[in-house]
Amino acid sequence: MKITVIGAGYVGLVTAACFAELGNHVLCAKKTEKNLENLKKGISPIFEPGLEEILQRNIDENRLHFTTNIKEALNFSEVVFVCVGTPQSETGEADLSQVEEVSREVAQNMDGYKLIIEKSTVPVNTHNWIEKTIMRYRRDAIDFDVASNPEFLREGSAVMDFMNPDRIVVGVKSEKARSIFEELYKPLTEQGIQIIFVSPASAELIKHASNSFLAMKISYINMIGDLCEKVGVDIKSVAKGIGSDMRIGNQFFDAGIGYGGSCFPKDVKAFIKIGENHGLNFKLLKATEDINFKCRENFLEKIENILWINKNKNIAIWGLAFKANTDDIREAPSMDIIKRLFNKGANLKLYDPQASKNFQKYFPEDESITYFKDKYETVKQADALIILTDWEEFKEADLKIVKELMRIPIIIDGRNIYNKEDIEDFEYYGVGR
Repeated sequence: MKITVIGAGYVGLVTAACFAELGNHVLCAKKTEKNLENLKKGISPIFEPGLEEILQRNIDENRLHFTTNIKEALNFSEVVFVCVGTPQSETGEADLSQVEEVSREVAQNMDGYKLIIEKSTVPVNTHNWIEKTIMRYRRDAIDFDVASNPEFLREGSAVMDFMNPDRIVVGVKSEKARSIFEELYKPLTEQGIQIIFVSPASAELIKHASNSFLAMKISYINMIGDLCEKVGVDIKSVAKGIGSDMRIGNQFFDAGIGYGGSCFPKDVKAFIKIGENHGLNFKLLKATEDINFKCRENFLEKIENILWINKNKNIAIWGLAFKANTDDIREAPSMDIIKRLFNKGANLKLYDPQASKNFQKYFPEDESITYFKDKYETVKQADALIILTDWEEFKEADLKIVKELMRIPIIIDGRNIYNKEDIEDFEYYGVGR
């Protein structure tokens, strides 16, 4: 099939590359020239495992192209995925100005039937506004459909999630739109992957409700972790016992310093606002937010209680990204934690396999902040090692080398990546342990 993708950010780029990988011909449009030439060469502006390989392969095989010409992109196919940003506004609501802009572009440039598909995360009933906007601005009475097909991509495993999803959620109104989706996702449904057809409003709601539930689950286990510390119980064993219940499950059930990234914080806040706009008080999600931010405060208190005085201490930090396998630092707990340590006068030695370049935009090198390219170099003469991201290379580190290099063998582990037998030679502090 021919497919148009509007937007070459995280969601748009993964969507375009993966649909091309499934054998389709994809034209991906972006608004500005920034990164365009690199994209045409298959060079990704973001770090996402496996993404650059499929970009290059599908560009080489002439299935994937990039453009800034919106009219060309819209008339390349009848299937148009809208993958533009929906950033959080000052009120907490999603800013839908980019969605509205694309809707007007569709109305003014479409030359035949179009299936306009929301891939971006949008509030419930946004599809009605897209439909109304197209009808207001279109020059001719050209037929079109608006559908919702929310993404459930986890940063760090987005390619795998697209190619092997738990389910595909599609919100449609017409049989024509439904048949297009059935053809579009045939390579996946033939492998036994379930496609769930609902109304567009239901699909929009499913996305926000899913992310908010997962955020709530993370905050719940962190709340239990606080109790575990107070009563002398290891959260690892408690989480295993709870998560083994099939009704609950063990995913998103690791206690730590809370969630971050571009999705959960924004989506939870937006969902709270959606509830308020309909006269509802989503107290449960407000508590989820409060617990999440309290995790960072608790961890900072833990650091100060352990080290006493941070001023002039050499503190090594492993992990700046909000999670492993990404270079994304948006809403990362590391931002708040490092800011506080910096303000307390600590000498910070920072390392992350991918996110250091992004982090330096906010915390440039100076007398108190140094970035390293090797995890072992980072811990030399350190008074403590603080772990903020659960990268696999940290889990596999040779802790004998780490101990020999450190001035004081203290590990403060915000992600609980080590087991008791791993850290017998250290003064070790986890979360909820």
